[in-house]
Amino acid sequence: MLIDRGLRKLMWLIAMLAMAGSPLHVLAQERMSGFSAPAAKSQAEIESKFKAIPSPEEARKHHRYLTAVPHPAGSQRNNELARHIAELWKQQGWEDVVLRRYDVLNSFPREVSVQMISPVSYKASLREDPYDADPDTKYSGVRSAYTGLSASGEVTAPVVYAHSGNPEDYDLLRKHGIDVRGKIVLVRYSNPYSYRGFKALTAEREGAAAMIVYSDPQEDGYKRGKVFPNGPWGPESHIQRGSITYDFIVPGDPLTPGWASVEGAKRIPIEQAVSLPKIMALPMSWQDARHFLENMDGPEAPKDWQGGLPIKYRLGGAVTAHVKVDMDNSVKPNYVVEARIRGSEFPDEWIVLGNHRDAWEFGGVDPSSGTASMLEMSRALGELTKQGIRPKRTIVICSWDGEEVGLTGSTEWGEQFADELKMKAVAYINVDSSASGPDFQPDAVASLAPLIVEVSRSLDAPSGKSLYEEWKASMKREHKDTKDSKLVDTRIGSGSDHTVFLNHLGCPTIGLTFDGPYGVYHSVYDDFYWMNQFGDPGYRYHTLMSKVWGVLALRLSNAQILPFDFAFYADNIRQFVEELQKKKDAKQHFDFKPLLRRVAEFEAEGRRLNQAIERQLASGKLNRDLSQRLNRAIKQVETNWLNPDGIPGRSWFKHILYAARYTYAHLELPGLTEAIERSDWKAANEQGKILESALNKNAALLGSASAQLGK
Repeated sequence: MLIDRGLRKLMWLIAMLAMAGSPLHVLAQERMSGFSAPAAKSQAEIESKFKAIPSPEEARKHHRYLTAVPHPAGSQRNNELARHIAELWKQQGWEDVVLRRYDVLNSFPREVSVQMISPVSYKASLREDPYDADPDTKYSGVRSAYTGLSASGEVTAPVVYAHSGNPEDYDLLRKHGIDVRGKIVLVRYSNPYSYRGFKALTAEREGAAAMIVYSDPQEDGYKRGKVFPNGPWGPESHIQRGSITYDFIVPGDPLTPGWASVEGAKRIPIEQAVSLPKIMALPMSWQDARHFLENMDGPEAPKDWQGGLPIKYRLGGAVTAHVKVDMDNSVKPNYVVEARIRGSEFPDEWIVLGNHRDAWEFGGVDPSSGTASMLEMSRALGELTKQGIRPKRTIVICSWDGEEVGLTGSTEWGEQFADELKMKAVAYINVDSSASGPDFQPDAVASLAPLIVEVSRSLDAPSGKSLYEEWKASMKREHKDTKDSKLVDTRIGSGSDHTVFLNHLGCPTIGLTFDGPYGVYHSVYDDFYWMNQFGDPGYRYHTLMSKVWGVLALRLSNAQILPFDFAFYADNIRQFVEELQKKKDAKQHFDFKPLLRRVAEFEAEGRRLNQAIERQLASGKLNRDLSQRLNRAIKQVETNWLNPDGIPGRSWFKHILYAARYTYAHLELPGLTEAIERSDWKAANEQGKILESALNKNAALLGSASAQLGK
C-alpha cells in the first residue's frame, strides 16, 4: 500500500513537472517544442483527430489510379492527373486551387537505337520484357528507353568501358593509353554513386561522342537478391531512365535560368543554356550491355571495375557500335497544381508541402507513392477544416511537374514567387517517394532535425511500436549511430524539389521517405504490382507517411513559437568545419579559429534562446505581439545564410551552408569547401569571411530575440 501511494505521488510529480514545461517525458504525452502545456494538450487533440483519418485502402485507390498509365512530364496523361488532383483538392475542402502553367523545355524520343557493328552484329532492344504476373508490363504505350534532354546525333565509333564515368575513371583509362575522344563510352549505375548528368558532363568534357549508361546486377540486380517478378531487385531487362540535364549548375527550365518561364518571359538561345548537355546519351539494361561487354578484348579492367556479370570486364578493344539519338527537345507546358488552407491567425506565414507528379513510366514508387500519401494527407487536413479546425498558419500544398526533367516545376514556381516566399515561407516539407520499404530516412536542415525526432515519438508504426522505436531499430540494423542527434540526415544534396527552397530561397526544408530494397528505379517495373508485392503491401507505410507529413505540418502551423533548434544547428555547423579542417593542406593555409569562434557564439545564443523560450512558454504569458516578433526573427535565420552572389561558379545556388556536388551528393560549406579542395587560398579566405559574417549576423539576431523574451 505504501509503495502504491509512493508510486502515485511520483507519477503526479512527473506529470506536474511536464505541465510546467520540464523537458521530462511521460508515456501519456510527449513534450511539444513551441507549445505551452495547455496549447500542447489542444494540439495533441487536433493531431489525434487528424491521425484517425488517413486510410490504407484510400491510399491504395489513389495509387492504382496514378499508376494506371505512364505519365512523364509534358504528356497528356500527366496533364490529366494535374486536373484530377486539382479537382480532388477542391472536393477535399482546400482553398484557392489553381493550375499554374510554365512553358519549359521538355524531352521525348523520336528515334533511338544502338547497334553493335563489330566484332559481331547485335541490335539493343532498349525495351523491357513483359511478365504475365504483371499485366502493366505489357502496356503498349511505353516508349523505347531514352535519356531526358540528350543531344541528338548519330555516330559509329569504338566502345570503351569507363566504369562509373567519373573523372578518376578517365584518368585510369589514360594510364592504359585509352583516349575516349570521338568514342562511345559505356558506363554504369554506379559504383561509387554519381548522378547520370554528371557522368554526361564528364564524358562531354572528355570529348566522347556518346554515352550509354547501363544497370549492372552488382548494384541493383540479382547480386542483391531475388529479382522481379519474384523479388524487389531489377531483372535482366530493366532500364533506369533519367534526365542528364546539368541542373547542378542551374536547375529548372534551361531557357529561363533564374527566372520563371511564365507567359511572355525572356528565353535565352538554346546554345547559351549552360544546363543543356551537348552529348548523346542513352540508358540500357544489362541484358543488352552484356553483349557489348563480353565482346571487348582490350586490357582487363581493375578488380573494383568488375561487375556482377559472369564475364571478364575489359576496357574496350574490338567493339564498334552505331548510336542514333533523335530527340524532340521542345518547349511544352508543365502544370503545377497549387492549393491552400488559409491560416486562422497568421495567414501570411506559410508551411509549404510538395510532391512531384511526373514519372518516367508508371512511377510506382517514384513519385506515385508520394502522391498517394499526399492525397490522403490532404484529405485528412481538409476534413479537419470542414470540422472547423483550421491551422493557425497557412498550409500551401503543391503537385510539381517536370521534376524528372530538371527539377522544373518547383524551380519555376519558386522563382516566380521568390520575394513572397522569402517573406512568408516558414518551412518546406518534401516527399518525393513515400514508400519503397519500412526504413524511415528523413533529412532536414539541422534546426528542424529535433522536431522530426520529437514527432516520431507520437506516431504508431505498423509493427505496433512507435515510429521512433522502429526508426532506431532500422538504424541499428544498418550499423548506424542510433543517438537521437544522429537519426536525421542533416547533409542535404540535390535531386528533388527541395532544391529551389533551400539552395535558392533560404527556406528551411525537410525531406521524408520510407526506404527498402528497390532495384527497379525509373523502370517499367516500378509500378502498382511491385508496390503491392514488395514495396508496401497493405499500404501501411503510405498511410504512416501521410500522418508523419501532416503532423509535422500541423506542428509548424500551430506552434506558438516556431520549433527551431539553433543550438543544434550550430553544433552541426561545427562538425562541418571540423571535417573541413581534415582536408589536405587546409590547416596550413586557412585559419579556422575565427570561424569556430563565430560558431561557438551562434551556439551560445541558440542555447540562450531555447532556455528563454522554455521559460516564456512555461509562464503562460506569451502574447500574440511578442510571438509574432519572435517568429519573424526565427524565420530570418535561414534567409541570412544566403549569399546574394551565390557559390563561385554557380550563382543560382546561394546557401552558404548547403549545396550539392555535381554528382548530387551533399556538399557542406560549399564555397569554402570547393575553394580548399582546389587549393585556392585567396578564395577560401573570402568564403570564410562570408561565413563568419553570416554567423555573426545570426548570433546577433538570436541575442536580440532572447532579450525580447527576457523583458
